[in-house]
Amino acid sequence: MVLGFSIALIVFSLLLMLLVLMHKGKGGGLSDMFGGGMQSSVGGSSVAERNLDRITVVVGLGWFACIVVLGILMKVNN
Repeated sequence: MVLGFSIALIVFSLLLMLLVLMHKGKGGGLSDMFGGGMQSSVGGSSVAERNLDRITVVVGLGWFACIVVLGILMKVNN
């Protein structure tokens, strides 16, 4: 079980790195390459940026949950 959560933690970590790099910073980001650079004239962020934010939060919560579960499993096993 520890092995499964360790693998999931590695996958979540890689996804989280990729998603954070895709976010637009002050000078633009990798998200500009995928069409996220088009800003809406109404104001605020585009739909792609909002969806990217939501996906990043969900993956971050999954990453955090894996760390908590791994910590509990490690404590129980010892």
